[in-house]
Amino acid sequence: MTDPTRRLTPVVRLAPAKLNLTLAVVGRRDDGYHSLHSVMVPLALADRLSLAVLPSGEDTLHVTGFDPGPPDRNLALRAIALARSTLATARSQTPPLAVRLEKQIPVAAGLAGGSSDAAAALGGALEAWSAELDNEQRFAIAARLGSDVPFFLSGRAALVEGRGERVTPLHGVRGQHDEAAEPPGILLVTPSIPARTADVFAAWSNGAMADPGIARRTSEHFASEFGAGLTVRALIERAGVLASANDLWPAATAVVPGLLPLRRALTRLLHRPIGLSGSGPTLWALYPSAVEAAGAAEAVLAAVDDASIQAPGDDPPFVAATTIQTEGRDG
Repeated sequence: MTDPTRRLTPVVRLAPAKLNLTLAVVGRRDDGYHSLHSVMVPLALADRLSLAVLPSGEDTLHVTGFDPGPPDRNLALRAIALARSTLATARSQTPPLAVRLEKQIPVAAGLAGGSSDAAAALGGALEAWSAELDNEQRFAIAARLGSDVPFFLSGRAALVEGRGERVTPLHGVRGQHDEAAEPPGILLVTPSIPARTADVFAAWSNGAMADPGIARRTSEHFASEFGAGLTVRALIERAGVLASANDLWPAATAVVPGLLPLRRALTRLLHRPIGLSGSGPTLWALYPSAVEAAGAAEAVLAAVDDASIQAPGDDPPFVAATTIQTEGRDG
């Protein structure tokens, strides 16, 4: 067995953001959580984790970029701890790790950056320790960490159901001979007000709901189409339907005042359907390419600067152009 303390270089992992192209709330479970039906895709926007073996002591965490909160609640450190405890019976060497997290994904934004960090830390820790866990063990750890973590183990577009424990990989975006090979672009606009998932679901439970069944029918139909694969053009054609297929939209607007006017302002500026990712408050728009998404980001930033668009929160919104990770690309 390889001695992990002899590793000279750190393990580096990228932790991609996710985007909900659809999100239907289909019921409340006996355990208090909500059952979902959601088509999710990983994005090129990602945090970066570096994990280095320490000779002694405890796991440490150094963060740059967005503040993810106190270390004792950090999902990356929890993932490492759970991996270590799972490996204890195998008597694997699991020395402490120094984790450096470059946080590029906004926090409490509906992009699941913390969950992605957890999945990346799990895989990175196992590599740093030269240890192995089978898929079932990794999945069990992921499910304990949070509802979105199992999705990131798939590394691709997927249908996510239940609390998040049922993940079905989908073909996602596919190429076509008359299309450019580049993946579809995504514009992200995140107000500087965090939206805690628990608060949004509480608002939903208290009556801030969309018309029942509409998002679910859209999600089920789209999951079938995306399962077989869609070209970029076909995906863009469905943008209007997808932007309306999030049952948490009314609840998110109740939790984040000003989100509805921001969506309307972006629609007027960009002439594109504007969707909501997860429980928000991140708004998104689909584009055929990264270049077009970048042009839209510049237009939004200019509108924010001249105050023709006002986003909720004390600080300017996070605005970024990224792409959907498509099959066969690095994640």
